[in-house]
Amino acid sequence: MSGVMKRMGMIFRAKANKALDRAEDPRETLDYSYQKQLELLQKVRRGVADVATSRKRLELQLNQLQGQSAKLEDQGRKALALGREDLAREALSRRAALQQQVSDLETQHTTLQGEEEKLTLAAQRLQAKVDAFRTKKETIKATYTAAQAQTRIGEAFSGISEEMGDVGMAIQRAEDKTQQMQARAGAIDELLASGALDDPTGTAKDDITAELDRLSGGSDVELELQRMKAELAGGSGPKQAIEGGTAGQAEQARPQDQPRFDKQ
Repeated sequence: MSGVMKRMGMIFRAKANKALDRAEDPRETLDYSYQKQLELLQKVRRGVADVATSRKRLELQLNQLQGQSAKLEDQGRKALALGREDLAREALSRRAALQQQVSDLETQHTTLQGEEEKLTLAAQRLQAKVDAFRTKKETIKATYTAAQAQTRIGEAFSGISEEMGDVGMAIQRAEDKTQQMQARAGAIDELLASGALDDPTGTAKDDITAELDRLSGGSDVELELQRMKAELAGGSGPKQAIEGGTAGQAEQARPQDQPRFDKQ
């Protein structure tokens, strides 16, 4: 059972991976990656701004504490000048406590300043990386678009694309039907001419009539050919030959009757 479930999970993952690969557009993936890098760069920039803000706040506190320390030192001097050593000691004690705070703030300020410099350098490097990625992204997108267009043109010319394949199949079906109808029409004409099929309109001829028409047509052609030869020969032709034949028959008939008239 465990093996079956593992196999089913593998098949499902393979199918899902294939579907995702078919649906994935590299240009959209590149744009998404670029957007994520811009978001990361924006976060780094906000981090730099936050560190710079903290550093600036520490600087203000340091200036304030240093001002208070200078004021306490001046008060101690005045108290000591007036013979109030107790006041001078109190002022110097407070100044010593402020100096400890100033020292701590200076340490924090140095740390923040270092962090700010690191973040600023990281932001600059990330900015350069994002710019380079954007250039490469646009180049890859242009190359992919050109390759996709070239592939579609090649598929259209070769007829293997889905659209052109449907058109080619439609043309093939039309040609097959046309050839089938032509063959059917030719077969029906042959059957009507041979008399195997009856023509209900009465326009079809049987084989004897068709043969007589053919012979008659051939005789007409021969007569027309003789007439044309006679015209080319200058008037001698079938008509004169017929007239000559009639005259010859008359002359042959006269010698048979003439001797009788002479005898009488």
